[in-house]
Amino acid sequence: MKIILTCSFLLCALSAQSGERQRMITIGGALTEIVYALEGESSLVGSDTTSYYPVEAMKLPKVGYLRTLSAEGILSLNPDLVILTDEAGPPPVLRQLKSAGVNLRTLKAGRSLDDVKRNIKSIAKILHREKKAGALIRRIDKANETLSQMTGNTPYPKTKKVMFILQHGGGAPMVAGTDTAADSIIKLSGAKNVVEGYAGYKPLTPEAAISLNPDVILTTIRGLKQAGGKETLLKNPSISLTPAGRNGHVIAMDSLLLLAFGPRTVEAALELNQACQGL
Repeated sequence: MKIILTCSFLLCALSAQSGERQRMITIGGALTEIVYALEGESSLVGSDTTSYYPVEAMKLPKVGYLRTLSAEGILSLNPDLVILTDEAGPPPVLRQLKSAGVNLRTLKAGRSLDDVKRNIKSIAKILHREKKAGALIRRIDKANETLSQMTGNTPYPKTKKVMFILQHGGGAPMVAGTDTAADSIIKLSGAKNVVEGYAGYKPLTPEAAISLNPDVILTTIRGLKQAGGKETLLKNPSISLTPAGRNGHVIAMDSLLLLAFGPRTVEAALELNQACQGL
């Protein structure tokens, strides 16, 4: 086993030194987006199904969903390197890939702009595109300055109280607490997450929704469709009696843009800020 793994790392290193294009797979839409932002997409031979931006990424062979990967799909693409987030899985598939000698590089799933910039630097080092990474990070910092000015000029009474709802199929809506990407993007936008008492996601009940008293319901475009559309969502007993429900204040955004914490995260926060202030 050690011989197989050593050979895999050695081949990858020799490939990089010789200038030969690596065969790389990215698992996680934000990581794939970073590769494209660094103009390193010629190294990509595959990605997961959360990797659909930019449009060209949709044409890559897919190896399954981020958390339900296919070992066979990954191995069939004969990658030199698989870059994935710590949210990828399931664990048995990752162990199978390691046993097969696949070179895995795990990065932390983004929850802050510092995470985004760290992942950009890590991927840039792999691709030997540190100069492009510097330019990309400077653009992000400049956009964040604009965001900071906007959020800094928002009087506290006008700060919107936002409740993020995750909807899967016909199941009960789940509400984001702390330590979630939704919580992070809400706060980055200058709004307030109505949930402070728990981490992760919990099912929404009418009693909880009324006590949380949100001004705005935030969800994803896909989640809103799965909920049956805006009108159906607003009729949900858990939402209809809240200020957001009574006023019809629902914001739906693309899930990758909103939650992935990739190169467009500041754009997402700006969009959410403007949408909230427009209500």
